[in-house]
Amino acid sequence: MISETGRIVAIETDGLWVETIQRSTCGSCAAEKGCGQSLMARLMGHTSYLWVLLEGRDPADYRIDQEIQIGVPESVVVNGSLFVYLTPLFGMLAGAGVAQQLWASDGLSAIGALVGLLAGGALVRWRAHQTRYDRRLQPVLLDDRQPVTLIPS
Repeated sequence: MISETGRIVAIETDGLWVETIQRSTCGSCAAEKGCGQSLMARLMGHTSYLWVLLEGRDPADYRIDQEIQIGVPESVVVNGSLFVYLTPLFGMLAGAGVAQQLWASDGLSAIGALVGLLAGGALVRWRAHQTRYDRRLQPVLLDDRQPVTLIPS
């Protein structure tokens, strides 16, 4: 489980909107001083807003600006990253390959690659839209009501 500290920015009956500042990896590698990501995080403080389900908890137990711990399973991050990066890449390669086989033209192969890349991106967007409410893919609150288990039983 990857955990992150966030600040509550809105409270609703079935969930919380949490603001996170992505800095969990910065400072942990040797290239921190020469890293563009570290510099951008310091300058811009890249924030993300996440929807966290309360899962039966009382919303009255939380308040705006309260800091909480949230977690996302590693498998969600790994599988999502692979899908988001590889689907458009494979679409681009397939589009270029099909165009090359059909027309044997470098210009049309480049257009086929672009069409494949856009189709792969559209597939990623469609899948994200289809799974946006999937409870297995949502961040969870890490507190005494839901202890983190690192080893599946």
